[in-house]
Amino acid sequence: MSRLTGLVRNGWSWALDYLYVGLRQAQGFVRRVDPATYRDPDTAAASTSVAPVLLLPGVYERWQFMLPLAELLHGRGHPVHVVTGLRWNTASVPASAAVVGTYLREQDLRDVLVVAHSKGGLIGKYAMLHEDPDGRIDRMIAVATPFGGSVYARLFLLPAIRAFSPADPTVRSLAEQLEVNRRITSIWGAFDPHIPGGSRLEGATNVPLRTSGHFRIIGQRELLDAVASVAAGDGSP
Repeated sequence: MSRLTGLVRNGWSWALDYLYVGLRQAQGFVRRVDPATYRDPDTAAASTSVAPVLLLPGVYERWQFMLPLAELLHGRGHPVHVVTGLRWNTASVPASAAVVGTYLREQDLRDVLVVAHSKGGLIGKYAMLHEDPDGRIDRMIAVATPFGGSVYARLFLLPAIRAFSPADPTVRSLAEQLEVNRRITSIWGAFDPHIPGGSRLEGATNVPLRTSGHFRIIGQRELLDAVASVAAGDGSP
């Protein structure tokens, strides 16, 4: 493939990514969904008891952005929880992880499967390391998470975005702490417009996909099948 062809393909992926996130965010305003709808498991879909799921969206994402995953996992019998206290998820990773830890204790959730997108994966890992002394989180599936940061973050003035710089102290600290990585499955697209370094995580189960995108990957069949497989304990796809 020529360099020009690659640039055109990646540029198209950028455009599709922003189109997807724009439509999904707009739908979140129009389609009012009660998150409690997903807390009661679809018992008809589960032959055995399945783990509760905690969804953690990315920065500037409300929980509704992850509706395709909520519907997928609820349909497979998982009780699905969201932390509405994260709101637009612009607080620091440590502060957000503290909110997650409080939610886990208040709801008395155990053997939890965290399913996270982008910044949500950093929050989930921080919570596993620092906000979960009772071991309530069993494992995490992280989609398009900047575990090593993103060089593009340096180009933004917004603190909520600059926090993803590879030089950020929290990003660096999380990258150095490997003890929980074996309980994490990291999934990412062939081309991520926002994380050029990818989402490979040392010691984790790493699942690269053929699908491209950072946002629109959430609604892609390949991603949904991968999450379903890992959630069911079938290993990597």
